[in-house]
Amino acid sequence: MRPGDTPRIYTTNLDIRREFADLRAGDVFIGRLRLKATEESLLVDLLDRGILLFPSALSQLLCRSKTMQARVYAPEMLPHTVAVHDQHDMLETVNLYQRHNITRLVTKHDRKNAGMGIHLWRDVEEVFSHSSLGSLPFPFVVQPFVENSRDIRVIMLGDYRESYIRSNPHNFRNNLHCGGKSTPCRLTEQQLTLCRRVMERGKFPYAHLDLMVPATGETYLAEINLRGGIRGARISPAEYLRQVDIIHRRYLSEKSGKSTAFPEEKNSET
Repeated sequence: MRPGDTPRIYTTNLDIRREFADLRAGDVFIGRLRLKATEESLLVDLLDRGILLFPSALSQLLCRSKTMQARVYAPEMLPHTVAVHDQHDMLETVNLYQRHNITRLVTKHDRKNAGMGIHLWRDVEEVFSHSSLGSLPFPFVVQPFVENSRDIRVIMLGDYRESYIRSNPHNFRNNLHCGGKSTPCRLTEQQLTLCRRVMERGKFPYAHLDLMVPATGETYLAEINLRGGIRGARISPAEYLRQVDIIHRRYLSEKSGKSTAFPEEKNSET
């Protein structure tokens, strides 16, 4: 940016796409960029040109890809959770699971949400066969199946926080979309520390986190996203959007040193 230039603030995908070629270092985009999978490399171009993104480019990429989460958050996830990108990765996973006598497992499609991309398998050889024959497309995540684990959804929005257990006695998929029920719960200090560490690692200014708690008592990260369904949560849709808006405005105020008004619009992510 040239001396004296004022950073331009964009809050709609329509505007930033229209002026993409003319963006300057220091310009700011607030919200989630709507990108096709084959457009995600544009984030590299924006970062290289000095465009400021909020939420961060890293958080936006992480919430779009379960395989990326499995790689970045391997220390926080259930042991032997792996990202499988091709047949070579699958062969290594077969060896890993056989070596540790892991039988039942789940796979998670890279780009599906709400429990719709999760499949249960009797053993790793089944996964190898289906992926080899093309009925299970790459990439995907492989994870040991843990029976009777608790599923905790955590919503972190600045000063607002709530958590609740999701359960489904008729389906191992606890998502409320799949028929699960929610019960409010209180996080332990260790669980809260885990959430904060995960958010800091991925540069998430706010997040929905899913935690897995096996019967043995440990807590692992299952998934993180910038946005998610709030069915079962106490917070209303209107209050949720208000809290996100507060976080966005606070970021702009810190960057500019003064209160910044957003342009009037119906949806800041359109």
